[in-house]
Amino acid sequence: MNIPNQITILRILLIPVFMVFLLVPFTWGEIVMLGAEIPLHHFVAAIVFIIAASTDWLDGYYARKHNLVTNMGKFLDPLADKLLITAAFVGLVGLDMFPAWAAVVILSREFAVTGLRLVASGDGEVIAASIWGKWKTVSQIVAAAAILLHNIIFELMSIPFDTIMIYVAVILTIFSGVDYFIKNKHVLNKSL
Repeated sequence: MNIPNQITILRILLIPVFMVFLLVPFTWGEIVMLGAEIPLHHFVAAIVFIIAASTDWLDGYYARKHNLVTNMGKFLDPLADKLLITAAFVGLVGLDMFPAWAAVVILSREFAVTGLRLVASGDGEVIAASIWGKWKTVSQIVAAAAILLHNIIFELMSIPFDTIMIYVAVILTIFSGVDYFIKNKHVLNKSL
């Protein structure tokens, strides 16, 4: 297994660590940033989440730079993203920090595109991430990070950045999902 795929596996392995810090109410206290208080375990969860999400850029950069792009990486990388995002949004919904309707829209698209990829792989075809899929992932990561950090920087300016990013993520999620199905309708036509 090459280094980019190992980095992707690391992203998957960081998910349970992130979930523990997110969901276990440690009594460590709070961290004060810019005059606002964040539960310390949420701050640690945010750091783990951001590190895990950053490996998405790192594995892709390394794979392209060293010509190590593989079909396994094309499959595993978006799967790792979906697992991380699913864990974050489901955990945040459980904590009443993320709207359930948005999680349903986002996760429905993720399952639908994963299903499309599985059908394509049955025909020996790999559907790589599109530019819209990448922007969708970035928007979801930014939304989750802003929520995990309790909108800390923007709270002082009375800007609901976390809420804005939820809507941006939902819109890009829907758009990128439609884009995948339009561009890959031949996959579905072959399987009918």
